[in-house]
Amino acid sequence: MDRTLKALSLILSYPTRELQQAMPEIGAVLTSDTRLTAAARRALRPLVEELTGRDIYDLEEQFVLLFDRSRTLSLNLFEHVHGESRDRGGAMVSLVETYRAGGFDPVTSELPDHLPVLLEFLSTRPAPEAQEILADAAHIFEALNARLVRRESPYGAVFASLLQLAGVQADSEAVAEMLAQPDDDPTDLEALDEVWEESEVLFGPDPNAGCPQVRDMLSRMDTPVNPAPQHTAE
Repeated sequence: MDRTLKALSLILSYPTRELQQAMPEIGAVLTSDTRLTAAARRALRPLVEELTGRDIYDLEEQFVLLFDRSRTLSLNLFEHVHGESRDRGGAMVSLVETYRAGGFDPVTSELPDHLPVLLEFLSTRPAPEAQEILADAAHIFEALNARLVRRESPYGAVFASLLQLAGVQADSEAVAEMLAQPDDDPTDLEALDEVWEESEVLFGPDPNAGCPQVRDMLSRMDTPVNPAPQHTAE
């Protein structure tokens, strides 16, 4: 298992007291991985310390405001690839089938394209395969890092680290297109209600579906989705 990808998966998960208790071990894994530059490992330290010692309710609130109420910071990768198009549901089905083909059965209520779930899966895959898939999402990581740095959030360091593990330069035009979308206002509850009223993304096991390679499923990550219609909060 790639312990660093597993550690980053945990750090990007919803904060719990169990996560706080595990942070010393998680931090040790990250500080010992020489695939990350010394600067990248230092940049992760404030987040590790915050997740270790900050009040759990403050951590939960921060996480929700960042990742649950901000579509432009969504941890569901297909949100940035397919938006609300019908392609997203089909991609979900394919991803579930890919997980199962790899003997991976995540026990979670999150969607299969949730980044912590994908990172946990990749932590079980051969290193070249994991790196190739991370490279497909490089522009997403770069854009999320930029948005989080703009908000002065220590979570940005996670996405900077994922970029290093991907081993590629993000496509500057793709990043610029993503960053051209206005930031969401997580305090605008009316706009949040509008998001929840949108069409539900349906997915599930498809007995007629094959088991494509993950790279085939995520290949469209190289081209960001066209900006979705903007809400009033944006």
